[in-house]
Amino acid sequence: MKPAAEGPSKKLKGNVKGNSLWSEIWKHRMTYTLLIPGLVWLILFAYMPMGGLSLAFKDYKANLGIWGSPWSGFENFKYVFRDPTFIDAVWRTLYINILKLIIQFPFPIILALLLNELRMRRGKKWFQTVLTFPHFLSWIIVSGVVINVLAYDGLVNSALGLLGLPTINFLGSESNFVPMLLLTDIWKSSGWGAIIFLAAISGIDQDQYESAQIDGASRMQQMFRITLPNILPTITVMFILSVGGLMSSGFDQIFNLANAATKNVSEVLDVYIYRITFQSSTDFSFSTAVSLFRSIVNMILLLLADRFAKWLGGDGLFR
Repeated sequence: MKPAAEGPSKKLKGNVKGNSLWSEIWKHRMTYTLLIPGLVWLILFAYMPMGGLSLAFKDYKANLGIWGSPWSGFENFKYVFRDPTFIDAVWRTLYINILKLIIQFPFPIILALLLNELRMRRGKKWFQTVLTFPHFLSWIIVSGVVINVLAYDGLVNSALGLLGLPTINFLGSESNFVPMLLLTDIWKSSGWGAIIFLAAISGIDQDQYESAQIDGASRMQQMFRITLPNILPTITVMFILSVGGLMSSGFDQIFNLANAATKNVSEVLDVYIYRITFQSSTDFSFSTAVSLFRSIVNMILLLLADRFAKWLGGDGLFR
């Protein structure tokens, strides 16, 4: 008799949970209504296009369309890994992005800490506005400025000529290309990235600073013993997200700053996908296979970075 008595009670609990869920949704219906446009956009532009990934496993024929093209299994992936240019693009992408992770990632954190130490509100707002402004410039505009400044007849070489110094081939030098990527990316993105860390800093309990001041802690000690430990979860999350994008090198930046002279050091995976899709004999199946490989590697790196952060005792993205 006991098992029979447990069945209705479980159903009753399930009904209660279901009713409470719908009642909570109805209670906050205006909030959920505001989410509808974002959800519609996400479904239309993020999830529905995933059906096109089937091209990676097909021999695409334009007259047959995506769904009518014959399946080819893993043939496209076999051709991908046999292409030495693809392997070079992968290593070049990892090299540039690891450099960005090591050199560029700390800049927004340092900038946020320095801005937080400014006591003049007007000065703080002015600096923050000036440093954030480059983020809103497209890479086409930024590359135009860089080319005009660093070209053979640009501002820098003109100044060197007036001083009687030899000109420098900034834009056509392979050794200068990667440092130029790092410097322009730091200039463009650090101010915007600092906003996230400033928001985290603003949420720190001010009582901690008051207690530290009473104990005689200096501003530097407060920064390293209060501010940094409190924003460490935010730093961890941003680091994990950065690791999850190691296979994506910022196509806009490299495409606009690269030229024929720097082709050997500028063809990263994104540029490789663009070239095989639009600048050579069109093979959408092959380029889709490369894009799918890149996305899978990014996902694996994201999960590994999340597990590594938890192993170190920090907070990850996933429970």
